[in-house]
Amino acid sequence: MSLHTDQPPPAHHVDNHPDDHLDSRTGRLGASRHPVIRLVILTTTLACSLLIGFSAWFIWSARQTQIHQADVAISNVARMVGAQVESAMKAATIALADVAERARYDTAEPGARERLQRHLAELDRTTPELHGLFVYGADGSWLATSLDRQVDGNNYDRAYFQHHRRQAGSAVHVGAPVKSRSTGVWIIPVSRGIYRADGTFAGVALVTLQINFFERIYDELDIGRTGTVLLMLSDGTVVYRRPFDEKLIGTDLSKGNIFKELQKTRAGSAFLHARVDKVVRLYSFRHLDTFPFLVAVGRTKDELLSSWLRSSILIGSAAVLISAVFILFANRLVRQIRIRDALDHRLRMYSEELESHNVGLRVLAHTDKLTGLANRRRFDELLELELKRAQRGRTPISLLLLDLDYFKQFNDSYGHLAGDACLQRAASVLSGQVARAGDVAARYGGEEFAVIMPNTDQAGAFAVAERIRAGIQALRIPHRHSPAQVVTASFGVATLQPGGDGPVTAGDIIECADRHLYSAKQNGRNQVSTGTHDDATLP
Repeated sequence: MSLHTDQPPPAHHVDNHPDDHLDSRTGRLGASRHPVIRLVILTTTLACSLLIGFSAWFIWSARQTQIHQADVAISNVARMVGAQVESAMKAATIALADVAERARYDTAEPGARERLQRHLAELDRTTPELHGLFVYGADGSWLATSLDRQVDGNNYDRAYFQHHRRQAGSAVHVGAPVKSRSTGVWIIPVSRGIYRADGTFAGVALVTLQINFFERIYDELDIGRTGTVLLMLSDGTVVYRRPFDEKLIGTDLSKGNIFKELQKTRAGSAFLHARVDKVVRLYSFRHLDTFPFLVAVGRTKDELLSSWLRSSILIGSAAVLISAVFILFANRLVRQIRIRDALDHRLRMYSEELESHNVGLRVLAHTDKLTGLANRRRFDELLELELKRAQRGRTPISLLLLDLDYFKQFNDSYGHLAGDACLQRAASVLSGQVARAGDVAARYGGEEFAVIMPNTDQAGAFAVAERIRAGIQALRIPHRHSPAQVVTASFGVATLQPGGDGPVTAGDIIECADRHLYSAKQNGRNQVSTGTHDDATLP
């Protein structure tokens, strides 16, 4: 008989393929417009969109915050570097002014050179920023030096010397880095012309700053493993770069991105592609206010965003995973709605199938959905039944009540999904240990379970409780709030022996077991507590 007929099948009819009809009906329902299904789809779409949107906003905001914090830190370092350079240059300028004045007026007097030589040595000793002090005559010859030895030579060909010959005045000149002829090390020449009263050129006073003076200071800066410090003259000539490379000293970076940015503004920050090593960094750069120097400090983009990237991957993965769970749950919920509607339709049509499904529903009504154990209703029914049976047969009966320790803290720390999983795993231990025919394991409520054991004395009940306790602890479910650092359980055991003077109710044995459970918790949890053999007796 076709399922499309308006009449139900005869009583003797047997459907050989019920699932085929159910799937067919489910498919037709899926194609229909069901208001609950639309609501589930709309709610799931909205929740996933909000979750992913908020996660994306949070990730972007965290990135901007990370960059801003790094920018502030790098800017502070750049200001400190600039202040250090200005301090050294001020010391050099003051020393130059003093030396130039002495050389201008004292060189003609007897012993003037010796006094000037001693004065230069004293300045060099008391000013650590300076590498050396020198005075040259109008022909480039050495008149005095802070060195402890006499040096023969002529500096007429040096760029700073020619600069002061051509341009009269007391302005300080900062030259490009050169190798010292006296010591062979890289220096920055800072010079000032010496002129007679009539304005004629009388020579040059020179102070040198050693490049490794900056290197010692900048190597102590915390700018990351791949960070860089760049010190240039205002024309783009490299004075120093960290990490130090002697080949870069004196090179021209006026075509580089940093120099181009410094032509637009006196101070700023930007992600720039370095010309030297082709690495993208966040740079903070600035002009010094009183001296012709440019300072730039940079941290690589990959390094300063590495922690943000790791957290973003975690947040993004979590958002995608949660969205996937929502979608999966919605998909299953929609399917369950469709299946329920199909079953509804089918049950209304076939009275025989209604009866068979009622059997299954009665089983479900006695089963706890989460754990698969008997539920509280079934427990109450079976306990009453087994108590009456024990009274009639005058046999012992035992009841175990167990409670997962610190379960509220577990739920608060790990979430309710983890709490449900914990309950399911604990229930699996009960199912494995309570295997004797007639014994019943049930979920009593929340994190509490109960085991009814007919024809079982106290020793046997204690042994079963110990096996269950050890089995739950052996699951090794992490629990940071438990002294054992894993999920454990406490047990109360009540045993009723035959031979009592009066009737015993289910409430009596439950109260007895609960009292022992409370005792187990008071004594430290993760243990089995039993009373004496005469806690309670059956009539």
